Amino acid sequence: MEFREVIQNRYSCKKYSDRPVEKEKLEAILNAGRLAPTAKNLQEQHVYVVQSAEALAKVDSVTPCRYGAPTVLVVAFDRNNVFTYPGGKRDSGVEDATIVATHMILAAANEGVDSCWVNFLDPEKLAEALSLPENEEILMVMDLGYAAEGAGPLANHASRKALDETVSWL
Repeated sequence: MEFREVIQNRYSCKKYSDRPVEKEKLEAILNAGRLAPTAKNLQEQHVYVVQSAEALAKVDSVTPCRYGAPTVLVVAFDRNNVFTYPGGKRDSGVEDATIVATHMILAAANEGVDSCWVNFLDPEKLAEALSLPENEEILMVMDLGYAAEGAGPLANHASRKALDETVSWL
């Protein structure tokens, strides 16, 4: 698929079929995250693949937004392995994990797999439910799967502000 088509057609799926994501497609998606750039190449991300009924139930216990997806990726980062920016007020953890997640969302669309970025959850409760290491912070969860019949983008999906409303040339 052409990149322009990937970014134009991708939407947040909110109704999944029970069709599993094929292993080779899932590996391509995960590899796209692995290849994402991180500050100083620290690669502080950790991605958890959630597919078992028991683990999916734990995700469901902290968010109503799995929408029946057969696979959920939990994207976290190691708080002890981040780059601290000048001034000491910010570090690379959130943005690096965001780049990783974005790469995977776009790779999923390229593979024909639907996704949804989910932040409607308490990341600390999910980390506890999944028994994640204390040094890791969850950025988000990503639903992955194939849209159920009748699913589709929101009615206003193609509506975008004009470029001159969102960009300023200095």
